[in-house]
Amino acid sequence: MRPSTGRRARRVWFFDLDDTLHEASHAIFAAIDSRMTDFVQRHLELTREQADQLRHDYWRRYGATMLGLVRHHDVDPHRFLRETHDFRVEELMRIERGLARMVARLPGRKVLLSNAPGAYAAQVLRRLGLHRHIRVRYPIERLRLHGRFRPKPSIAMLRAVLAREGLAGRANAGRAVLVDDSAVNLKSARAAGFATVLRIRPVARRALAGGAYVDARVRTVRQLARRLG
Repeated sequence: MRPSTGRRARRVWFFDLDDTLHEASHAIFAAIDSRMTDFVQRHLELTREQADQLRHDYWRRYGATMLGLVRHHDVDPHRFLRETHDFRVEELMRIERGLARMVARLPGRKVLLSNAPGAYAAQVLRRLGLHRHIRVRYPIERLRLHGRFRPKPSIAMLRAVLAREGLAGRANAGRAVLVDDSAVNLKSARAAGFATVLRIRPVARRALAGGAYVDARVRTVRQLARRLG
């Protein structure tokens, strides 16, 4: 990927949130998973083992537990998001040193594109010191088409995001860059028209995860700035 030059060719960075801008696998995912299992167990009157299994099944099948609960059990998605992400993130977060400064130095606009709910994302971005640098945000509440949720890795939704940001079409090829820890999301993003960067977790053993649809691989945001900024 070559750095873009000129005002019209200014790059736009789309950042995933969890396990991309911070290490959610350190503690936050465990907190969210536990609350999701609690929610499923309580609202569907299942054993905890059954609730945990159903949560996993819906996540694998639809890419988000919430989608399965909405489709098959008529669960209020906003209530689900609120109850499963209603906790303080500060003590659970692991943050790369100098992250806000490095993101700020990247030339171009910065946009959040995450399957996380908006209130939770805002809390995390503030703790990361990125709330002033990432003002345009697409949390899961905004990832909807024709009234239905279409979170990543929906290709149709990713194309719609590009259109909303004025980045659709061949004339804008390479301007939109999605930085994400999910190879599945990046595969769809490439099909939709994004350039792609795989954020590999520091503990990952496979440095070459993902296929030809991945333009670059980084372990830290610092590497992103050095290689593509």
